[in-house]
Amino acid sequence: MMQEYYLAIDIGASGGRHILGHLAEGKLVIEEIYRFENQMMSKDDHLFWDTEFIFREICEGLKQCKALNKIPKSVGIDTWGVDYVLLDQSKELCGKTYAYRDQRTQDMDRQLAVYFTEEELYKRTGLQKQPFNTVYQLLALKKQEPEVLDKASYFMMMPDYFHFLLSGVISNEYTNASTTQLLDVKAKDWDRELIDKLGIDINLFGPLSLPGKRIGRLREEVIKVVGFDCEVVLPATHDTGSAFMAVSAQNDDSVYLSSGTWSLMGCELSEPLTNEESRLLNYTNEGGYDYRYRFLKNIMGLWMIQSVRNELPEKLSFEQLSLAGRQSKIKSVLNCNDSRFLAPDSMIRVIKEYCREENQEVPETTGDLAAVIYKSLAAYYKRTYEELSLLTGKNFDCLQIVGGGCQNEYLNQLTADALGIPVLAGPVEATAIGNIMAQMIQDKVFRSLKEARLCVNASFAIKSFKRNENTGGQ
Repeated sequence: MMQEYYLAIDIGASGGRHILGHLAEGKLVIEEIYRFENQMMSKDDHLFWDTEFIFREICEGLKQCKALNKIPKSVGIDTWGVDYVLLDQSKELCGKTYAYRDQRTQDMDRQLAVYFTEEELYKRTGLQKQPFNTVYQLLALKKQEPEVLDKASYFMMMPDYFHFLLSGVISNEYTNASTTQLLDVKAKDWDRELIDKLGIDINLFGPLSLPGKRIGRLREEVIKVVGFDCEVVLPATHDTGSAFMAVSAQNDDSVYLSSGTWSLMGCELSEPLTNEESRLLNYTNEGGYDYRYRFLKNIMGLWMIQSVRNELPEKLSFEQLSLAGRQSKIKSVLNCNDSRFLAPDSMIRVIKEYCREENQEVPETTGDLAAVIYKSLAAYYKRTYEELSLLTGKNFDCLQIVGGGCQNEYLNQLTADALGIPVLAGPVEATAIGNIMAQMIQDKVFRSLKEARLCVNASFAIKSFKRNENTGGQ
């Protein structure tokens, strides 16, 4: 019998990967076959995505499947949230594809407050207030480039657009749409009243599709380029939605952390939690697979160390940065979610400025900078863990870290020391694994999410970290 492959295309702000998955002797086997770098483009003081480049790279990875003679039965794409495209009536791009770190959304919260208070908005949408949420991006567009909205006929999130380029089918997938702050969190559909009050045409927004939906096959033009045809199946197209599918803990007493450019820390709930305490602590209720809610907080994450690394004259690996951090004795701690760390011209400069303002020791060496960032993340994880326990009333007994950041053993140990509970690290490729799981569930390889998670448990090594009693925690 011919081996059946499923292809996950996982695209983040700094890069993309094509990962093939298949079953072998009851275990899920994955193989990275293509990788490319991605970055925001800067022009005229604005930040954009090069969607043409990204789609070329998507096709290059598909061509690699052909070269390896490992033709996937289906393909699905996941990306970050909040960013979107608009198409005109001819289904051509309409306006620029802005990136979420662009500054044009400043003061848009005041514009939105004309229609809804922050309390009302949170009750309706369940989303934490972030300056880059899609609702603020659309308000900025309406104010600064109203002619673009006037020409638009279709709204799609980034992965929806790439699925459209592959298949020719326009779709709006639920998990990524849930990051827009345009959904009614309880109805699990577009909030028509909210969208109408903002003066945006509700007809831009199509029916929502759930992860696992087949939307079509590759377009003829794509088949000619890549050399084969396959189905296009929607995964949980928000990367955190896919990553949370791959968690291996088998009970509700675990906290999950998807660690990458952003740290997304939270738990799964069957119903959204939209009380005033949750709002004030800035927790979000994002849609997950099978209408599970990801109750979590966005934390600045490894973006800070990535930015520092890019500024350093020497080209150090993240492992070298962690080693340098271990050797530093500095004790300064930052508030990782301070807005100054979102998109500074120099991360090193703003870290030093923060420490001076807070009368803390200023990091001078590379090791000092790494130590401050990693210790600050661990301290923020502890704070978030305590908040989650308070808000949900649960006594969480472990933290599972998934994604690329779970490979940072220095940060994992700092986190175990800070939280005082076991930290489980892995799987590394959780997002791609969750993407593949959705495709395999759709294809009846697995009967349920629970069965797929059991397979993940058996297929990938998970490393455990426990509190070092000599540290006394953070």
